[in-house]
Amino acid sequence: MLIGVVLVITWLILLLRYPAKALPVSLAAFVGLGLVAAWVLWEESRETRQLARLDLQIAYAPEHCPADRPLRLKIRNGNDAPLTELRWRIAAYAPGDSINLADNLYSSPRYRGPGDLQPGADWQDCLPIPPLRPGYRPQTLEFRAERLQGSFAN
Repeated sequence: MLIGVVLVITWLILLLRYPAKALPVSLAAFVGLGLVAAWVLWEESRETRQLARLDLQIAYAPEHCPADRPLRLKIRNGNDAPLTELRWRIAAYAPGDSINLADNLYSSPRYRGPGDLQPGADWQDCLPIPPLRPGYRPQTLEFRAERLQGSFAN
């Protein structure tokens, strides 16, 4: 923090003392930083739009999955680009409620998706239930994927 303040003060002194030399360099640096910031924001918004086009469905389905992994996950890639990596957390909600009943502790399972999911393709798997707050049964809850993080091939 202190270094940043010193650099800003030094830049202001140089700008005031030698405006003919410092102004073009400052403008070039400002434009360069602006271009980098715009590129980062564009990439981030593109990734957000692509993640929004994924159709993820999570349901408690012990009749279709093993006892230690009773959550059935279905993913459909609605993008034009292949999905190369996907990570998320599972949240559990009572119907009509907005309080997450899954205890997301350090020891909670980490969920990862398929390594390569082509456009329009489906993938399904069975997942373990995250630890739930005491007093709740999984068959009475709705499960959702949250905090999606992923990447797509260009």
